[in-house]
Amino acid sequence: MDNLAVLALLALAPILVVGVLLAGLRWPAKYAMPVGYVVAIVVAMLVWRMDFSGIVAASLEGLVVAGTMLYIVFGALLLLSTLTVGGAMSTIRAGFNNISPDRRVQAIIIGWLFGSFIEGASGFGTTAAVVAPLLLAMGFPAMAAVMVGLIVQSTPVSFGAVGTPILIGVNQGLGGDPAVAERVEVLGLTMPEFVNAIGFQVAAIHAVVGLLIPLLLVCMLTGFFGPERRFRDGLAIWPFALYASVAMTIPSVLTAKFLGPEFPSLFGGLLGLVIVMYTSSRGFLMPRDTFDFGPASGWEARWTGTLEPAKAADLSGMSTLRAWAPYVLMGVLLVASRVIPDLKEFLVGLAIPVEDILGTGISTTVQPFYLPGFMLILAAVFGFVLHRMNREQIARAFKVSAGQLFGTAVALLFALPLVRILIQSGPELNASGLSSMPVTLAEAAAAVSGGSWPAIAPWVGALGAFVAGSNTVSNLTFSQFQFSTGAQIGVPPETVVAAQAVGGAGGNPISIHNIVAASATVGMLGREGDLLRKTVIVTIYYCLAAGTLALLIIHGLGLNLATAMLVLLLAGIAVAIRWMLKQRPRLVAPQPTGRSSVG
Repeated sequence: MDNLAVLALLALAPILVVGVLLAGLRWPAKYAMPVGYVVAIVVAMLVWRMDFSGIVAASLEGLVVAGTMLYIVFGALLLLSTLTVGGAMSTIRAGFNNISPDRRVQAIIIGWLFGSFIEGASGFGTTAAVVAPLLLAMGFPAMAAVMVGLIVQSTPVSFGAVGTPILIGVNQGLGGDPAVAERVEVLGLTMPEFVNAIGFQVAAIHAVVGLLIPLLLVCMLTGFFGPERRFRDGLAIWPFALYASVAMTIPSVLTAKFLGPEFPSLFGGLLGLVIVMYTSSRGFLMPRDTFDFGPASGWEARWTGTLEPAKAADLSGMSTLRAWAPYVLMGVLLVASRVIPDLKEFLVGLAIPVEDILGTGISTTVQPFYLPGFMLILAAVFGFVLHRMNREQIARAFKVSAGQLFGTAVALLFALPLVRILIQSGPELNASGLSSMPVTLAEAAAAVSGGSWPAIAPWVGALGAFVAGSNTVSNLTFSQFQFSTGAQIGVPPETVVAAQAVGGAGGNPISIHNIVAASATVGMLGREGDLLRKTVIVTIYYCLAAGTLALLIIHGLGLNLATAMLVLLLAGIAVAIRWMLKQRPRLVAPQPTGRSSVG
């Protein structure tokens, strides 16, 4: 079969099936992902003529990757349980409430700023796994907490895990291509300098697109979960939201310019957190009114999970420093393990290689002491000692964590094999000679887009992140294709690659296994479709805005598509703001929450 349009539709079939089941029919991921996995196998065998051994090997690789994800989720769950059972979470909640009891402010400080720091330090989906349970413990509905954690996994993601999506994803994705080497020579750069230049473009685009993310976050928070379901309640704190945004993005861009792609999100998040916490404690730009979610009796049953850390023992005598110490240690360990060369080399060297699975050439590596899960577990053990927890409390923390982990395992153990089958379906493992399914999709998109491709490039990046749940994997898969497409249509190919990387970050909020993993940390499974229907708003905005900026960088203002898209984008934002300002409160009858406490 050589009809590109038909091939693209078939390649898209597993993703479409999962999307329809999750977002359309609201199936739980634990049922939708196995169906998508079967569809992927059928398409791989019948159309791509992929060897059965290749399908099994790709599936086994996916299981290994799923295991690493579950390892990270368990660490996040254990740390939350430790702080909850030991009473530290009461002090942490009180500390944020002392700055502001306003849930909008708390979501921005904890989600946007603290979350950006965590993303910069660790990546691997850790941000939502840390932010969501912390917000839950603050008194947020479980679904709202997860939504905030997922939305934040956008702007800082391109520089997550100390720049891995750029240093590994883009660098290795472009490596070995003679056309790339020629472009690097024409620009008079070395390859590392070329990658750093792409990283700076990525940071600059993120700074502009990400300007509205904190504001969008709080508008969605109040519109979907407020007692009156009014988006304009979030819009009301626009000065603080924009201030918090630039407090993170400006240091991020400067870091990318002068220090490279390792630290933009880490330093941006940390500096922004210090600045905003300091000024907020002195009332700067604080809202006059206080937003809260209202009594739990008015919450919809689907908002809640099985965990209620807010009911933990209130050890009000615990100092703020002692309560935060496990999180501080976690941050120190994550940063040290990634910026101290000897330590990083030692931890990475303690790896478990899984090589040449079933003789297919598919290989992967597990780094149990370098993954964030290890640092999270160490921080939890430190909490056992620091908070003087007895055996019963420690056993309770492990029991809660293990119970919640089991619920997410089924979905992840099918989601990752599905992803790896799609990615490994290339000519090395098929008898058809076809490109892999993701590359086939990208080729079809390029064939119909022509010179407007830079506007499409972020959507391909988002597609890769949706499928793989990783900006790094998306960049590895599509960077070379994006570069070649940019060169073919006569535009700076490095800008197209930058748009790919930004789109890959924008696609993280809709990654199914990110949603499943974050939901597990708050005891809320089976509602992934509800979350997907909300977070897709962020991905759509991100891709539209990033595509517009990529065209503007290439073509500038004038009578062109870039200017037309900019006008339409700004008009759309203006219409949305006007609608929010005119929105009337929606009367919502109280519903039983259906919650059960294991906290």
